[in-house]
Amino acid sequence: TDLSTDPAHYQLLSQLGRGFNNLSQVSMARHILSGRLVAVKNTNLDECTEDELLQLMNEVLLSRLFRHPNLLTSRLVFSSSCQLWVLSPLMSYGSADSLLRSCFPDGMSESLIAYLLYGVLRALEYLHRMGYVHRGVKASHVLLSAEGRVCLSGLQSVYSLMKDGKRMRAVFDMPQHSPSLLPWLSPELLRQDLHGYGVKSDIYSLGIVACELVSGRVPFQDMPPTLMLLQKLRGSHCCFLDVPPYPLGDMGALKVSRSGVDSGIGESVATGSLTRTATAERPQSPAPKNHSATLHNLVQLCLQQQPERRPSATALLTHPFFRQVRSPFHRAFSQFHPVFSLTV
Repeated sequence: TDLSTDPAHYQLLSQLGRGFNNLSQVSMARHILSGRLVAVKNTNLDECTEDELLQLMNEVLLSRLFRHPNLLTSRLVFSSSCQLWVLSPLMSYGSADSLLRSCFPDGMSESLIAYLLYGVLRALEYLHRMGYVHRGVKASHVLLSAEGRVCLSGLQSVYSLMKDGKRMRAVFDMPQHSPSLLPWLSPELLRQDLHGYGVKSDIYSLGIVACELVSGRVPFQDMPPTLMLLQKLRGSHCCFLDVPPYPLGDMGALKVSRSGVDSGIGESVATGSLTRTATAERPQSPAPKNHSATLHNLVQLCLQQQPERRPSATALLTHPFFRQVRSPFHRAFSQFHPVFSLTV
């Protein structure tokens, strides 16, 4: 990399958001010597607990280990005084979550959804082949570059399936900061029983993301955590793609929230309670929408109650829903919204 490890060589231009339990500030910065724009995450190490320091260390190590075009990894990591600097490529279009709030309040088109999910599946296929489960697949971790590259972020929640040189079929660890992830977590992960969970847990989360992109709302997000857990354990999907998941009369109370723009590196806003997320105030579609049979089938496969019945990431890449993922980025996206016709 031609980037340097001197903080004085970076001009912080604007704050993109906060992450890592509100301990990190993410900014767009310009490397003065090269003129390159990057995303910079600054974390005050003195304010971190021992567990949080271990999480940061794990994220940094994994970022050095992974090499895949659909995974967002750091370009450079260094410390200055008590500040940890993590430099990553700037994802100019931000996250799918921020795009929903700013450009697609009624949900995205199927072509755009297919494009985004295909990139996520390629990243998951790589992670699963390497022996890792992501455990944090959500729209705010699906990022889009100016060139149209889809990247999956959120490496702080990644967990290894390897133990003593052998790959385990299941693990039992609960993700840190899990309250903010509850709507996306699979039933077997939340159940925390002797069966544990594996890579198919990520496939369930992908199905929740698909519902999120279709409707602009996260299934289960307004439920109390206990009720959410019971609904998932009973096999309730709580996401009917062709009907609005909330009564039309209640939509007057929903307001557009443009705060907490996703950073491009992790969580956009620290969660203040178990029942409210960064996407809690998205507007709802005013009328039911019809969707293709292939999209219905994809979501149904991902949200199977039994993990062994869900397809692998590799198998899903050949699903008929993704046959439409062919066009180059700018030509494909210019038809969806004027924002994609602009030069970043």
